[in-house]
Amino acid sequence: MLFSDYNVNIIFEDGVLTAFIKGEVDHHNAVAARRRIDRELEEKRPHELVLDLGGVNFMDSSGLGLILGRYSKASELGIAFAVCNPTPATMKILSLAGGERIIKIISDEVK
Repeated sequence: MLFSDYNVNIIFEDGVLTAFIKGEVDHHNAVAARRRIDRELEEKRPHELVLDLGGVNFMDSSGLGLILGRYSKASELGIAFAVCNPTPATMKILSLAGGERIIKIISDEVK
């Protein structure tokens, strides 16, 4: 099942909610993405939430807030959480914030 918004496509399969985020993740887009993802979390109650950042070409601190906020929300609901396919720029922001110490990151490029 595929759900789509301006910068977020969401797939829910086998209990996994995957949000494919694309484009720029600034304040405006982060707010819209957060609302969309949270709505799907509440409705679907998946066992895992995955944020796919492979399509992100710009992310500021709002994007970091989006990621950390979804991690917290998933944790509150007892849902596993992971980030996959971070671009080098998004990985740098995650690393500077210490995100890789608490968030499962799935990528062939990140070891």
